[in-house]
Amino acid sequence: MHPILKCPFLRYWQNGDLVLELADIAPHPIHKVLTYFFRMLHNDRREELGRINLRAQNNLHIELYAGHIEYSVHPAYRGHRYASRAVRQLIPLARRLGIDPIWITCDPDNIASRRSCELAGAKLVEIVDVPERCIIHRNGHTRKCRYRLDLFEAAAHPMEG
Repeated sequence: MHPILKCPFLRYWQNGDLVLELADIAPHPIHKVLTYFFRMLHNDRREELGRINLRAQNNLHIELYAGHIEYSVHPAYRGHRYASRAVRQLIPLARRLGIDPIWITCDPDNIASRRSCELAGAKLVEIVDVPERCIIHRNGHTRKCRYRLDLFEAAAHPMEG
């Protein structure tokens, strides 16, 4: 068992109607770094709202193009700030893993994802071109917004309403 799994807070985190439930810890199938995979669940109905994962390693590819955090909210549940709230719920785990800052990337035209990053407290640093040799580019994502979430600063400021 992975040592972080021994921490009871990791298996199940609740914040209002949003629960993060750990689904797996494994190498990411594309980016090949250790990743914590969570399901976003509705606390009362136990319906899956979406997914979020935290890539637990730093390298140039993660920091520039893939990001530490990846999320998706199912279409029927969008508009409730589940992604930004889930990002904030992962801050204690990121801190335990020594990830600071957290980098989050998204496509420049993904306005909802950009807003989620900003609501979570991340700041846009730049928009970068993804190299043609990169798997992200080969999957059709030629540019990425790079958002930086500093954990010290995030702890000092609660999430916007």
